[in-house]
Amino acid sequence: MDQNPIVKLAEAIRSKQLTALATVIEVKGASPAKVGAQIVLLSDGMTFGTVGGGKLESSILTDAQAALDEWKPILTHYSLTEEGPQAIGVLCGGEVTVFIQPFLPPAQLIILGGGHIGHPLKTMGEAAGFEVITVDVEPGRADIPELSSVHLNADSYIVLVTTDHASDEAALRQVISSPARYIGMIGSLHKCQTILEHLKIDG
Repeated sequence: MDQNPIVKLAEAIRSKQLTALATVIEVKGASPAKVGAQIVLLSDGMTFGTVGGGKLESSILTDAQAALDEWKPILTHYSLTEEGPQAIGVLCGGEVTVFIQPFLPPAQLIILGGGHIGHPLKTMGEAAGFEVITVDVEPGRADIPELSSVHLNADSYIVLVTTDHASDEAALRQVISSPARYIGMIGSLHKCQTILEHLKIDG
């Protein structure tokens, strides 16, 4: 099995797995890490590569996990001393600077209904970097069983553009309690108000 961190990073990105790449960009004085050393942290905790091992690597991996949790890159500095600012409790005496870059799976754009709105929206979504999932909906359905197979998460964006109000309402009822970041529905003011009123009546 290839342990190359860049190969593992590419595999994780292809499989849409949350991952972080830590790269040593500067070293001053004595250090087990060398400039250019890299380590990849996968969302399941597995690592590939090394940035020197020991307490330094452990500190870097802790910060890499923070980068994943916060979804933002981090520039970190480590003092290889026992005491002082940014000290990690070792006696090497050097200093190390590391850039940590999280790589996030693309956000999902789920389009319920195709047609003259859904098709161009799919094209625009793909151009914007979304993973686009189109769910075709039969008119007048009281439920959307195809939607149950779509895994909705906090990075899902949902657009309801079915051909009739009954299907829009059925779809909205299915996704309204999901963790999706955004839910939008296209329709006339009257249709939207009617559907929202139905939802309010049902609590």
